[in-house]
Amino acid sequence: MTDASLPSPRDAWRKIDKVWLSIFAIPLIIAVLDPPQFWPTIEFAAKALLGTAPFIAFAVLAVAYMKATGAETLLARAFEGNKARMIIMAALLGGLSPFCSCEVIPFIAAMLALGAPLSAVMAFWLASPLMDPAMFLITSGNLGWEFAIGKTVAAVFLGLFGGFVTLAASGTSIFADPLREKPQVGGCCGAKKPFEGKPVWSFWTESPRREVFRDTTMENAMFLLKWLALAYVIEAMMLAYIPADLIATVLGGDGLGTIILGAVVGAPAYLNGYAAVPLVDALLQQGMSNGAAMSFMIAGGVSSIPAAIAVWALVKPRVFAAYLSLAITGAVIAGAVWQVVA
Repeated sequence: MTDASLPSPRDAWRKIDKVWLSIFAIPLIIAVLDPPQFWPTIEFAAKALLGTAPFIAFAVLAVAYMKATGAETLLARAFEGNKARMIIMAALLGGLSPFCSCEVIPFIAAMLALGAPLSAVMAFWLASPLMDPAMFLITSGNLGWEFAIGKTVAAVFLGLFGGFVTLAASGTSIFADPLREKPQVGGCCGAKKPFEGKPVWSFWTESPRREVFRDTTMENAMFLLKWLALAYVIEAMMLAYIPADLIATVLGGDGLGTIILGAVVGAPAYLNGYAAVPLVDALLQQGMSNGAAMSFMIAGGVSSIPAAIAVWALVKPRVFAAYLSLAITGAVIAGAVWQVVA
């Protein structure tokens, strides 16, 4: 006789966290099929995650403090008012912030969890991964000052484009209730009922607030840790196994079709903004059009697979689809304009 109290294999499988399973399974598969690549994969993911750790810690502790003190309602009210002005500020700040596509995820999770308007979040979300001071210098050194300035302008444009489109469609079903439910993604998007009344800044004086701080910190930290770890493991695997010359072959040529193809290929590109610069330089030397290069850089910076995995964890599929659509459309527009003015 079987013990009815024991879970069935199907039930046991459903309870397994597939994200953590993938994080451990991918390196193990690499160890079996390609042993020399095992440690480079681990080292790449570990270094990338370590570099992101300060951003994760800031976002996690900030959200936990807001919830424990009861100040999250004040922060949400700070994002009320003129949404158009907020979109402009978010696009400008995002275009100059030093975050890559994965590092921006903790801040987006915090902003969404604390009630920031999705239109302003979208503006920051789209613009932020595309340019920062270090990337500007690297881009200008390889591709010229004109391209670096053009990409900076394109980053701000993409933020404005995405923000105002989201604002215009905010009353539709696409952007209604954008966050996933807590059981699907964990603490970042599962906001608990906030404390009411005046904020208590010294939250540690009250046991319930200490409990909220502890629970929120653990939930959000584990949420961000697992999704970013998976993103970096996949990025390491893509860097190792997708040949750069294949992308060069696909993106050769001129015309609007190449610009569109550059954005479509760039969206799941395995390169981050820094590593993409020398590749695009080589592609340009091989005859790739300026517009395709710009669309590739813009779409790849915003919606690379590592970033998209984490974004998928935060918002519902329809919002995720809108995010990808805005990124690719904005990249095509930026590429077409750059093709004319460059």
